[in-house]
Amino acid sequence: MRTFLSRLAAVVVLLSPLAATAQDASLDQVAKAMGADGVKSIQYAGSGTNFQVGQNFSPDMPWPRFVVKSYTRAMNYENASIRDELVRTQGEKRQIFVASGDFAWNVAADVVTPTPIALIDRQLQLWTTPHGLVKAAKANNATVQGRTIAFTAPGRFKVQATVDAQNLVEKIDAVAPNAVLGDMAVEIRYSEYKDFAGVKFPTRIRQTIGGYPALDLTVTDVQPNVAVDVAVPDPIKQTPAPYGKVATQMAADGVWYITGGSHHSVLIEMKDHLLLVESPLNDERAAAVLGEVKNLVPNKPIKYVIATHHHFDHTGGLRAIAAEGIPIIAHDVNKAFLEKALAAPATIRPDRLARAGKKGTVEGMRDKRVLTDGARTVEIHNVAGNNHHGGIVMVYLPKEKLVVEADVYNPPAPNAPPPASVNTNWVNLSDNIKRLSMTVDQILPLHGRIMPIAELHKSIGHAH
Repeated sequence: MRTFLSRLAAVVVLLSPLAATAQDASLDQVAKAMGADGVKSIQYAGSGTNFQVGQNFSPDMPWPRFVVKSYTRAMNYENASIRDELVRTQGEKRQIFVASGDFAWNVAADVVTPTPIALIDRQLQLWTTPHGLVKAAKANNATVQGRTIAFTAPGRFKVQATVDAQNLVEKIDAVAPNAVLGDMAVEIRYSEYKDFAGVKFPTRIRQTIGGYPALDLTVTDVQPNVAVDVAVPDPIKQTPAPYGKVATQMAADGVWYITGGSHHSVLIEMKDHLLLVESPLNDERAAAVLGEVKNLVPNKPIKYVIATHHHFDHTGGLRAIAAEGIPIIAHDVNKAFLEKALAAPATIRPDRLARAGKKGTVEGMRDKRVLTDGARTVEIHNVAGNNHHGGIVMVYLPKEKLVVEADVYNPPAPNAPPPASVNTNWVNLSDNIKRLSMTVDQILPLHGRIMPIAELHKSIGHAH
């Protein structure tokens, strides 16, 4: 069976004059108007604003907005590669996001990190650029009706494009799979086309994802057929399934710190059941964590999964949890959003929940909830006054003197230089521990590594 990429590579061979139809002629008119057939690669640059999808302060707010000082996207349609490099004005943060073929990765300070969870989104971005749209439409047997072009890349995305009276692509309505939202809506609008070396390209690009603004870019430079060489780094090739990697460390008797990647979980054993704190990322990570749970404690069911907050990287595995019929505990701020997400269809790429035909159960809480079996007590507390999220919770085990938290305190790597300024979220965690009169020896961050509470105090300049 040909892959999506191989169909694209073979499109020129497959589209012979003998096979021409009225549909091909319409696509050909669009291709001719934009100069698409001669475009094998393209690079464009500009500035504007972008938004961090899935990271809003609360589920009813837009994605966080950032000013983008410079934005450069380079694409090679022949080998299905895309590379974004942008610099935000806030802190001059440089970001590089890449995909090539069936691999996706990020680059930070020359360190590459596999991000397969972003692959489909980056492929969608590649094949919904105006020229990529024409190539993908031809490769996927698009239907053309009036000024609407529609096609599906099976298991990846569904696209409907609208062209204007000049046969230029002006709007994209797409649906792509998302670990949290199921079928996720993506809208792209192209306007203010100009000619760049015989190729028409929009100088204004606006995008929404999940109904909220995601990008507003003014394009100032376009270079058709520039050399775009995106090689997949060896570490990325050698890590095809990073989310399935699991490592476990016992933090206390009956308490396991489940790591092995960028996002962690914590398993707590009770008398006749288990509690799991966090199911992050996606189905693949959830399956790996659930498999590890069965290895660690094979004869007890998971009674609850505790979700610290709704941010997409931390809730992407909850649909798989719901597929197992396990209830989820979350702060009231997140309850309605999670219920809606767990009831959402996933038709483009049916996930575990869609295949199970179930809907999740979410139990809300406000400031505090206590779970106990008479021997072990587990407290769930709202992290009050936090500026990362309006409904984030932490888990406290009084007997074991442990706190489990996400995103409030992400400890620096070993031997890393101390931060130039005090992190206000770290101070906030310390203040909450003091406010709640907790006795804590160790923190189990859901990013990073187990840290003694003394290290947190030292980092923020507190003696105790």
